[in-house]
Amino acid sequence: MVIIIHNNGCVMELDKMDENDWKYHGEGNKSLVVSHSQHSHVLRLLKYPAGNAEHPPQTTEQAFRDIQNIVDFNKNIMKPLLGERYVHHGEAVKLPLDFVRQLSLKVQPERPESRCDKVMDTFSGCALCLPNLTQMPSCHISQHRPPLCIEIKPKCGFLPFSRHVSKEIKHKVCRFCMHQHFKLANGEWKRMSRYCPLDLFSGNKQRMCFAIKHLLQEPQNNFKIFKNGELIYSCKEDVDLNGLAQHLKPYFHPGNGLMNGHQPGKAAMNELIQVICSALLSSGDSNRAGEPRKGLPLEGRGHCEANGLYRDMLRNGNHYLPKDCVLSKILQVQMLDSLDIEGLYPLYKRVEQYLEEFPKERGRLQIDGPYNENFLEKIQNCPSEDDGSIDYAIGKVHQYRVAMTAKDCSVMITLAPCEEDELLEPNLETQPSKRRFTYSVSILDLDPKPYENILQQHKRDAKIVNYYLRSQQEAAVAGLYLEREQEDCTLMFHPV
Repeated sequence: MVIIIHNNGCVMELDKMDENDWKYHGEGNKSLVVSHSQHSHVLRLLKYPAGNAEHPPQTTEQAFRDIQNIVDFNKNIMKPLLGERYVHHGEAVKLPLDFVRQLSLKVQPERPESRCDKVMDTFSGCALCLPNLTQMPSCHISQHRPPLCIEIKPKCGFLPFSRHVSKEIKHKVCRFCMHQHFKLANGEWKRMSRYCPLDLFSGNKQRMCFAIKHLLQEPQNNFKIFKNGELIYSCKEDVDLNGLAQHLKPYFHPGNGLMNGHQPGKAAMNELIQVICSALLSSGDSNRAGEPRKGLPLEGRGHCEANGLYRDMLRNGNHYLPKDCVLSKILQVQMLDSLDIEGLYPLYKRVEQYLEEFPKERGRLQIDGPYNENFLEKIQNCPSEDDGSIDYAIGKVHQYRVAMTAKDCSVMITLAPCEEDELLEPNLETQPSKRRFTYSVSILDLDPKPYENILQQHKRDAKIVNYYLRSQQEAAVAGLYLEREQEDCTLMFHPV
């Protein structure tokens, strides 16, 4: 029997699938992604620890339910909250097992060594089929300049405003900047990123451009660039900005030599930053990005004190995000976390205690889904004040889980150069060269965060904050010691 998947106009016949038509695209902690060489779609397959290779941790039915939960969560929860045009929910599919096994062997040599502690699920045949967001519709592709795609993982864009926060530093320094110190100490990264999410979400173009520049300089897991679907820039050991500039020059400065007194590579990089900023501020309903449709004000989101370069910028310019831009949509969902993990944790324990007494209530509380209209209603209609009920507690727990998904999502900006005679909507213009790009903006990585992770998140939050406070104290002591040492070594000359 031939089963056909319809996904954004693409068709696949499952009984004729060939692993040679697919190539390694990338992977995260939970899944591995392959892309089709001809059609604009990808398959996302689950992974599990390599030690379970002989004995998969779940049945085919459980694997399919996990993927269907991702589809339902995207379709019924995140799409209404983030906007129809930004979210692509995909479709759960069952693939021929022989195809999956051959595919696993084919992509294995291309996988990063750091990811090989987990293996691809070759037992269930279950996968998520999605559009390939690094590509544009074929009618928009130039033969000479294929589409560029920029993937940004923006992280949390506000400082916690909850009265439950016990350490004042959390009201002053953002989670991302504190976490950088923790990651550096644990050897996760060799260099510290100067990117701060509060700059990107500020709505101030100068701060946003600085944020994007710092993502380019130190991408870590937060920034990638694809050309024609192929990854050309990411978090490698040696960041090659010169190599990236060579890729960008044909898009922004096709000629050679100096351009307005700048080298073409540097100028192209600056224009890329400007175009990314414009796309992030675009409401999507106009050919000019970032029109002044006021949305979330800067007040209440604040400035991160770990980032001391831009205080003057806070006093100048417009400090708001346009109402319908992608960053505004993401930020609104992130701010469903109104209690912070410190305020949420007692409610989590209330739910845990309730489930110990009434374990059969787990289904009614929708701890594991289903992610349907009833789940969305629990989020949207949760009372603002704690009445001591289990319904209030579970409403806040679900709000927190959704907010955590938005804090860990990715934004995909796909750009295709407009030909001279094309008048496409929407499009962006670069300044001052007036080159135009048709573009699309999407949000992905919107998996539901497991309820069981809340305990771990509470512990991790305390570790990150305590380490940051300790490291700042040690730095202050070291600075004082150095200052005294310099004083002790001062030579005084007196006339004889």
